[in-house]
Amino acid sequence: MAAMDEDFETAVLRQFTETSSKSPTLLPWDRFSNWLHCACVVTFDLELGQAMELVYPGHVKLTEKEKMNICYLSFPDSNSGCMGDTQFHFRIRQCPGRKLHIPAHSQYNRDCPISLQCDNAYYYGYVYFRQTKDKSVRRGYFQKSVVLISKLPFPNLFSQLVRIIAPEYFDNGEPSVEAACHDIDQWPSPTPGETLNLPIFGTILQLRVPCRSDKLVGIINQPRVPLMPTLPAHTILPTLHEADIFSAFQPILAHVQMLWELVIIGEPIAVMAASPTVTSNTVQALVNLISPLRYCLDYRPYFTIHDSEFKEYTTRTQAPPPVILGVTNPFFAKTLQHWPHIIRIGEMCATENQIQEPNFLSSPKQFNKLKKSTALKTLDSKPGVYTRYKTFLNKDKVILKRVIKGAQTKRPVEVQNAMLRRYFLELTQSFMIPLERHMASLMPLQRNISPHKAPPRLRPFDANEFLKTVEQSGPQLTSGIKGDWEGLYKRFFQSANFEGWYRHRQHEVNQKLQVLHMEALSNVDIQDWIRDKEEVEIVDLILRLREKLTFAANNQSAVDRNCVVKLHQHVDTIICSLPADLQVVLKT
Repeated sequence: MAAMDEDFETAVLRQFTETSSKSPTLLPWDRFSNWLHCACVVTFDLELGQAMELVYPGHVKLTEKEKMNICYLSFPDSNSGCMGDTQFHFRIRQCPGRKLHIPAHSQYNRDCPISLQCDNAYYYGYVYFRQTKDKSVRRGYFQKSVVLISKLPFPNLFSQLVRIIAPEYFDNGEPSVEAACHDIDQWPSPTPGETLNLPIFGTILQLRVPCRSDKLVGIINQPRVPLMPTLPAHTILPTLHEADIFSAFQPILAHVQMLWELVIIGEPIAVMAASPTVTSNTVQALVNLISPLRYCLDYRPYFTIHDSEFKEYTTRTQAPPPVILGVTNPFFAKTLQHWPHIIRIGEMCATENQIQEPNFLSSPKQFNKLKKSTALKTLDSKPGVYTRYKTFLNKDKVILKRVIKGAQTKRPVEVQNAMLRRYFLELTQSFMIPLERHMASLMPLQRNISPHKAPPRLRPFDANEFLKTVEQSGPQLTSGIKGDWEGLYKRFFQSANFEGWYRHRQHEVNQKLQVLHMEALSNVDIQDWIRDKEEVEIVDLILRLREKLTFAANNQSAVDRNCVVKLHQHVDTIICSLPADLQVVLKT
């Protein structure tokens, strides 16, 4: 009998592990699609302007609207005058109706940090643009871009990858793109928590994919990619996504705490600069400011007047939409002057050297004063932050003095950046801890979870109830910053960032309650429970137990395997208690 029980348990565990993790045989390009949607080459045609020259692999489909957006976003604006090699990235909407389900992305989203989840509605484009004088070309210039299109928000990884692929393409043509794509088709899946070695053109990119369970007690304690000196030529990427916020905001560091407020409450922000390298880095840095909280609104690291959403985002018939735009065309200085918050970065243009090492301001005296938004009326406006926004929190002068002192003593940029990242990580955590604490108070007590009743659900979030707790147990317990925290929360509650956070936490808590309810069900005496029940009630119980088992198969990481085994035993026990004809029906 013990042997039979052991066989049954083994079979159940095998079914449990295989139900959702078992995938069909990998086909060509399946692994490739885990990382990239496609690689493109965009060239300049004298008659058509920017034109798609190559899409690889050939079976990949892009709509005409997607192709148009990619083409226009793959070149710096004509006024930028960027010569040599320029790198940047953009973000576009995927056309509705053809969203493909990629199993590896579902598994990745389940275990990765919330802020790094794939969003099926958007593509990211990672661009390497080359412009050089060429007398053999009728226009007098060679202009071409290699672009990697992906669902993954990994700007550091894909910028490094396109930096390897593009020069090979410019030297050797289309076979280089084909060879690179075949290399990528051998890569393992982007599995959170794992350190991966990704071969490309004889070198290896070594990285660690962030995991949701990573400790966020501080930047210096985060997991690092282990060194493997025995490997051939390789590049270690310490992070896949984190922006260099010190370099991005150095001209406007005096206002970076205010920018954190604007981002967390979801205000419209326009970033204006001469180069898409600067705008994409700055927009990415803005989104990263509120990490680990996910930025739930739209953002465009580089945006042009040819974008299909241009009218939607620049109309004056309604308030500006809650989006962060990075723009380079001087036309936007007039078009967006009604926007409430504009960041103007100095006239900088990325060159080949700047791709490797950003151009930093050397003196803290160059920090700009805050300017009223109505002052942005000319095309030659000075760098700075243009806004009428009044901050809720007092400025933390301590961190600013530390950064300025670091600039004066020539502290390494990496140290300055790590210091700022840690500061904003802790500020965001101080802001979110009271919300998490209040969310925990909305959970029902575990003793109220009964196997004889439906699982309880989370009580609704009451903003007024939460605000009453801020004075006694608000962010001031973990942050030394003073100010109107209550007013900041009120604005946060009106934003999509709050809606996104609450919806996700609500899902997580209800999932936890489902798991606790399953455990309660698994521990009941099932024979005693069904002794006085009618057949219709018993069949209903079987259906409910099978729903629980389906939930368990789809949420393996959250459900204890012993609980699954017990529920399977309950189902078999109940079925065996029924008449033979009904048993046949329920077993099929």
